[in-house]
Amino acid sequence: MANPARRPTNTTPTRRSKLIKCIATTIITLCVLIAIAILIAWAIIRPKRLVYTIENGSVHGYDLKYKHLNSSFNFVLKAYNPNKKVSVFYNSMQVSVLYDDEPIAFDTVEPFFQSHHNVTLLQLKPVAHSVPLMESEIKDLKLERSSGVMELTIKVKGKVRLKVGSWKSKERKLRVSCYPVDLHFSSSKSFERTKCVSHI
Repeated sequence: MANPARRPTNTTPTRRSKLIKCIATTIITLCVLIAIAILIAWAIIRPKRLVYTIENGSVHGYDLKYKHLNSSFNFVLKAYNPNKKVSVFYNSMQVSVLYDDEPIAFDTVEPFFQSHHNVTLLQLKPVAHSVPLMESEIKDLKLERSSGVMELTIKVKGKVRLKVGSWKSKERKLRVSCYPVDLHFSSSKSFERTKCVSHI
């Protein structure tokens, strides 16, 4: 008796599965190699932390009435990039002036580019416009006004991108905190530079 005819085996799904696995493996391998190359390059470059200081500061138009504060401030923020191969794109910067951990004045900085091994001086002019205060803050401010020195905190929040050669990083969050920033009500008193702590 003759054997029944065998049906042809369909090998298309198997070949397609192998092709997909091969492509996926290639893509993963390339991603890993690129990541390793970036890490090696980053380790060779060894980027240093960006340095910020408040170089100067003054207060103008100080007026505390009816539990509200009106005043304008002038600060010089020094941004120092100590890296020899890393540049910085500052896409945005928001500045807050705090008294007793409460924000009282604000300012923004226009986007700018800082090349490697560069010092940039930023003029900050935050304004306090009819800011309501608590009784404890009013009491402390009156005491500091009589002593001639106001103690503040300056905080900067921003978004930056780092550049090495033609490569640019993804946007990163910048956090800068400067404390204590002592402002003298008398112009005859010299300002003492304040070091800041930064995180990216």
